[in-house]
Amino acid sequence: MKRPNTLFMLLIVASVFLFFMLNLLLGSVAIPLKSVWHILMHTGDEPQVWQNIILKSRVPQSLTALVAGAGLAISGLQMQTVFRNPLAGPSVLGISSGASLGVAFVVLLSGSLGGVALSKLGYVGEIALSVAAIAGALSIMALIVYVSQKVKGNVTLLIIGVMIGYVANAIIGVLKYFSVEEDIRAYVIWGLGSFSRVSGDQVILFVILMSALIPLSFLLIKTMNLMLLGDGYARNLGLNIRRSRLLVITSSGVLVAIVTAYCGPIVFLGLAVPHLCRAIFHTSDHRILMPAVLFAGASLALVCNLIARMPGLEGALPVNSVTALVGAPVVASVLFRKRKDDLNE
Repeated sequence: MKRPNTLFMLLIVASVFLFFMLNLLLGSVAIPLKSVWHILMHTGDEPQVWQNIILKSRVPQSLTALVAGAGLAISGLQMQTVFRNPLAGPSVLGISSGASLGVAFVVLLSGSLGGVALSKLGYVGEIALSVAAIAGALSIMALIVYVSQKVKGNVTLLIIGVMIGYVANAIIGVLKYFSVEEDIRAYVIWGLGSFSRVSGDQVILFVILMSALIPLSFLLIKTMNLMLLGDGYARNLGLNIRRSRLLVITSSGVLVAIVTAYCGPIVFLGLAVPHLCRAIFHTSDHRILMPAVLFAGASLALVCNLIARMPGLEGALPVNSVTALVGAPVVASVLFRKRKDDLNE
């Protein structure tokens, strides 16, 4: 890694620590840095209210944003590499739509069939949402994996994935039509995305799952570098194209499934971060890009979480509103810059 790249990497890593601490410090209640440190270290005698805010709200929220952002960024890079398409993102194959469909079945039918709205069940309802989202996402992913064995072209697979997403959204629309207003409201709120939904034991499980899945995705770095050469060259170098595509799609899909299950469908992070890192490091080498998108994704998610609950704001903005506002200009500027460079050449 060249010296400027090393410097950029260190700056991105430092930004993760900086924004993580800012997430602990800033919010509707201002808590001094010294008090935050004492609460984290279990030293001193800070007010119980401050302890609850830090340990039960801000720490779980910040950890969730950190690992979710890292997972989505890696997933986006994998999808862009497989399809060699700059607009490919984590949700491109309809896996997020599958998670949304699973949640829609549980939320929108709970009142109609059981007589009790899921939104009234509290913690049990949250667990049911997570299970439904994982089941829906993994079901669609299994279908995509099956289809990927049958079709040769990446473009065909991409189109099939988009069509699956449309079908899932159509079914969700039908379920909404036959649902009561309260259940529709609960589903819409889930669809806005949130890093604050995960709490207690769920945070520990979520972080453990992502901490296991993210390192496994790094095993595919060499495979993804070979895929950049094109199918012909990669095949001549001994790469099994179909098997490699299956592994990368599965890795990306599982990451998206878990994040969507716990946080809802988070948009633009997985699409924007890989472009941002390519622009910073001026390389397509996944040995550099994979760690770069991991830390940049975590940092950007923490920034979005910080904006979503700005100091002085009583509630919290939907995370998807913030990620779109931050991510869309990033993607647009990178694509315009690329277009400008192409014209100069």
